[in-house]
Amino acid sequence: MYFCGKKKEEKMIDTTLFAYMEELLRYTPMDFVRYMAGRIDWSVRMVGVVGPRGVGKSTMLLQHLKTHREDGMRLYVSADHSYFSNHGLAELADDFVKEGGTHLYIDEVHKYRNWSRELKQIYDVHPDLHVFFSGSSVLDITKGEADLSRRALMYSMQGLSFREYLEFFHQVKAGAFSLEEILSHQVELPDVPHPLPWFRAYLNRGYYPFAKESGFAIRMEQVISQTVEGDIPQFADMLASTARKLKQMLSVVAMLAPYKPNADSLAAELHVSKNNVSEYLNYLEKAGTIGQLRDDTGGMWGLGKVEKVYVDNPNLMGVLANGHPDMGNLRETFFYNQMRVMNRVIASRESDFVIGDYTFEIGGRKKGKKQIEHIPNGMVVRDEIEYGHGRVIPLWHFGLNY
Repeated sequence: MYFCGKKKEEKMIDTTLFAYMEELLRYTPMDFVRYMAGRIDWSVRMVGVVGPRGVGKSTMLLQHLKTHREDGMRLYVSADHSYFSNHGLAELADDFVKEGGTHLYIDEVHKYRNWSRELKQIYDVHPDLHVFFSGSSVLDITKGEADLSRRALMYSMQGLSFREYLEFFHQVKAGAFSLEEILSHQVELPDVPHPLPWFRAYLNRGYYPFAKESGFAIRMEQVISQTVEGDIPQFADMLASTARKLKQMLSVVAMLAPYKPNADSLAAELHVSKNNVSEYLNYLEKAGTIGQLRDDTGGMWGLGKVEKVYVDNPNLMGVLANGHPDMGNLRETFFYNQMRVMNRVIASRESDFVIGDYTFEIGGRKKGKKQIEHIPNGMVVRDEIEYGHGRVIPLWHFGLNY
């Protein structure tokens, strides 16, 4: 490699790291790139991408490296690599910079014990080094051993939208539509005359990119277990017994979703303190397993009272419901999951959801307008229809927002 001519006594980076990177790059596909890749400002010195397990964070980092590998010296590492059993992140960065390194990609950073402290050190000591890291969505950069909020530009990445699913699974490319474009019936999919069969397939197993591979159900179970029994306890320094309570809580919420929070009944069901219920729900939300729909009392920060708790996405809901989710709940879950990526979604006092000046009532093909007739800018969102009219919008249209 480029270590030729170095004196033997000089310290060099373990070449197995480069071999590991090259092997991963060889099998990194470039035919489909996630929505987030175009939203990230890759020019800043430190970028962090967090999100639930299995949504494609690692692939996106590798794709960016593969596309720009001729621009400077770049290295990709995973924080759970055996290299880090005897070496530190800051040590790696020091050696990499000495070798002429310019861009360091650190995947699964939450697997490294002192990640926040050493990332801060790297940022402060190496002003010319660009660092891109990914980690679990439970990471809180303001609450680690070192506050990275003033150093790292953070992005939160979600699973595939229905639009991305169409491209990734069926090679059908479509642009994203804003909420205003969706509500004014500007959605067009000329290459898909009948989208409903594919929409059904998406609801079943289209949110996670790994659904293209075999063993989807097993992989989903692994995502749930590793998130609830691994990521959250590691971040929150929980006991194994507490982690089991989290998994029980997720099962209870899944059975009742959309769940109207009742701390007393949930505490009794799980045999935990009432004071812990809100904290546990927040951990499950940060980890990407549930979504908490709040009212508008929280102002611009969106920290109002929790009105309903949903399973995070339709695929996860299907697995937790043993393949038989309630269709009404599934529709609401899809709408909330897709729209909260680009919009602030809050609970409606009179209907299901509010986004800006619009109120949304979600239902099936025969859903009537009676509930929103008196509401200015009230919209009926119907499943099982291909086209909308007036104040009636097809549910699948809202999967084209990102």
